[in-house]
Amino acid sequence: MTSAREIMTGGAECVGADETVAEAARKMAQLGVGALPICGTDQRLKGMLTDRDIVVKVLGKGLDPADTKAGDLAQGEAVTIGADDDAAEILRTMTAHKVRRLPVIDGHDLVGVVAQADVARALPDPQVGDLLQALSTD
Repeated sequence: MTSAREIMTGGAECVGADETVAEAARKMAQLGVGALPICGTDQRLKGMLTDRDIVVKVLGKGLDPADTKAGDLAQGEAVTIGADDDAAEILRTMTAHKVRRLPVIDGHDLVGVVAQADVARALPDPQVGDLLQALSTD
C-alpha cells in the first residue's frame, strides 16, 4: 500500500517558534504555501501554522503579527504521520483529527507534509470522497 513518504510533498520548511507571525506570513508568501510547520529551537515539531490561523487568531483578535510569535499559536501536541505509515493510516488520522495537512515525521525529523491535495492525487476516488466528506462536516 502507498506510504506517506511516497505521496508527501518533501522538503517542508519550518517557521521557528520564536519567529513572528509576520515573518511566517512572508515565508508562506515566498514559498507559495498556506501552512507551515512550527519547529522549536530543538528542531522538534510544535504544531502547524495556517494562513487561516493568522487571519482568525491574530488579525481577527487585533493582535500585532510583528509582535506575536508563531509558537504562541501552536496548540497541544502536533498531529503527525510516520513516513512509512500507509494510506489507510493517513486517512484515519486526517479524518479523526479533522486536519487537511499532516506533517510527516521520520524518527524525530520532519521530512515533508501530506496535504489533502496529495491524498487526492494518490488514492482512488472513493477514499478521497470519504475523506472530503469527513473533513467537511462538523
